[in-house]
Amino acid sequence: MHFERVLRTAGLPVGTDRLLLAAQALEAGGLASRADFKATLAACLVDRPEHRPLFEQAFHVFWRDPDLLGRIMALLLPRAQGRAGAPPPPENRRLADALFPGAPADSPRAEQVEIEARLDAGNRELLQRRDFDTMTAAEWAAARQALAALQPRLAQQLTRRHAPAPQGRIAWRATLRAEARCDFALPTRERARRRPTPLVLLADISGSMGRYSRVLLHLAQGLLNPAGGAGEAPVVEAFVFGTRLTRITRQLKARDPDAALAAVSAAVPDWAGGTRISQSLHAFNRDWARRVLGGGAATVLLITDGLERDAEDGGSHLAFEAERLRLCCRELIWLNPLLRFKEFQPRASGVKALLPQVTRHLPVHDLDSIDRLLDALKR
Repeated sequence: MHFERVLRTAGLPVGTDRLLLAAQALEAGGLASRADFKATLAACLVDRPEHRPLFEQAFHVFWRDPDLLGRIMALLLPRAQGRAGAPPPPENRRLADALFPGAPADSPRAEQVEIEARLDAGNRELLQRRDFDTMTAAEWAAARQALAALQPRLAQQLTRRHAPAPQGRIAWRATLRAEARCDFALPTRERARRRPTPLVLLADISGSMGRYSRVLLHLAQGLLNPAGGAGEAPVVEAFVFGTRLTRITRQLKARDPDAALAAVSAAVPDWAGGTRISQSLHAFNRDWARRVLGGGAATVLLITDGLERDAEDGGSHLAFEAERLRLCCRELIWLNPLLRFKEFQPRASGVKALLPQVTRHLPVHDLDSIDRLLDALKR
């Protein structure tokens, strides 16, 4: 039961019915060996492939040693790999928080805390304005918690479909079907349905853009996995590009943010490499625009600094591809971390080519700029 609570706190959808099923399965024959015990729990508590890595880590930590606090502390510290024995699974901070939501005051970790998750007003204000690229590891962890606490909301747009409503136009088909079943029926009314605006993310993952793009990937992961009761999930597509274009929507659908970002890193071969913006936009316009832009209904977020690697043509190819992208979407928003500098001037050829084609040019370097972006998306 405690193990099931740990899995649920870490993000796995494990209900009481699964716990009862696991108890019955173990009683039927799942206690002969450790392998049988693990396989039985996995069969009863895990139903999606992306949940298996978190289950493996939780099982490794929870059932290895009764001194769970010591095991968690060992996972959070660097470890030298020996020759004997299999290496442990990679650490998972959310799993550590699920196992021990609050460490005792006399633990070694309590003395090494540099920045707490529960920030006071002054620290929170400083963190809001701290540049992502200059954050320490502790500040970045706190910023990630702040990003996870955000509930992004996208603007609603009308669709061609209708839904029953107490007020609105008369739904003649539904009314005639109701009158066919009885002698008299009140008119049925309907109203046009609304849905969140589809969102497409194109993130530059070159060496200078890795930390900023990772922030937007955290937001996209939160949109793809809305919290309970958050309403209809928006249609979100995510792509990253360095020297080539890679679609990462499937990887971001993992409910665990750490597992999602790890899957993205494993699937992208050109992370922190060079930048070919024009070739990447050309690949998107050719292969994906018709499939994901929804006939011009989607909003596109382009996060890049605009510093094109191949700009021998003066940016004409980039300008052509950017214009082609703008004509196919509802709105093209350029998120540029270089806007954090007051002395920023659009002198690079890539910046000059992109600037006339975008709908809005916004900064994306701290939590305040993320808040302004979310306000813009709501409107």
